[in-house]
Amino acid sequence: MSIRDWPEGERPREKLLARGSAALSDAELLAVLLGSGSRGKDALALGRELIAGAGSLGALLARPERQIRAGGLGPAKHARIAAALELARRSLAEQLREQPSLGNPRDSGDYLSARLRHLPYEVFGCLYLDNRHRVLAFEELFRGTIDGASVHPREVVRACLAHNACAVIFAHNHPSGVAEPSAADRAITRELRDALQLIGVRVLDHLVIGSGEPVSMAARGLI
Repeated sequence: MSIRDWPEGERPREKLLARGSAALSDAELLAVLLGSGSRGKDALALGRELIAGAGSLGALLARPERQIRAGGLGPAKHARIAAALELARRSLAEQLREQPSLGNPRDSGDYLSARLRHLPYEVFGCLYLDNRHRVLAFEELFRGTIDGASVHPREVVRACLAHNACAVIFAHNHPSGVAEPSAADRAITRELRDALQLIGVRVLDHLVIGSGEPVSMAARGLI
């Protein structure tokens, strides 16, 4: 049976308009985004299949192109998913820039999680702040395992000077989903803190992004 033959209140698009987006399941939201199904399946069945094939919604959103290809879908549907993800990231970035200052890890955690959580590889990024702790910019600086060999303090110092930053918040993701700071995480954070002290830039926090809430190294007393 096609979605068009369903009771109107149960169709994903009509349900969203009547009850709000929070009333929809992950697959229903994906069905609205896809707009249509493929041969032999409606948009909802296709959404469920894509999520099941990826293993989770997060895995699907991390690398939608892989699942889109596996599902035999074209570039238009891939583009819709990518555009929706980018809109969400930009909205969070806009909210972050509009804050008068960043006062605690939750202020930046949502945005940094949206940028880094679903990546299948490790990324080290930096949120640059002015002297009132307002956001200047975010930048991905390094990719790969976070240790002294891959994160270079001189490059971080150079980037802070280029952005005229007075303070920074570091963030990196653990693709395993476990957000516990490692010994290497703690060591490179201390090294970066000491290097940036020489140019008057304060390290406010280092957030480790996993599958749940980000872990604040500052809150753990590790900065």
